[in-house]
Amino acid sequence: MPKRLNRIKAVLAETGRTNLWLAEQLDVNKTTVSKWCTNEMQPRIDMLSRIAEQLDVDIRELLVGTKS
Repeated sequence: MPKRLNRIKAVLAETGRTNLWLAEQLDVNKTTVSKWCTNEMQPRIDMLSRIAEQLDVDIRELLVGTKS
């Protein structure tokens, strides 16, 4: 099982958004977002910043083990 490194899936759920919505907002493949959500792969830091912006959250909320 992959190590959990990000909270993208949780934040999407908390904000009532879907993987498909995020993929469309970022102009990336929905499979890419799915891999981020399952922690199969991690977004680059610049993409993580864009994800946080789209979800209207502090980038730290997307990272496991960080406290705001």
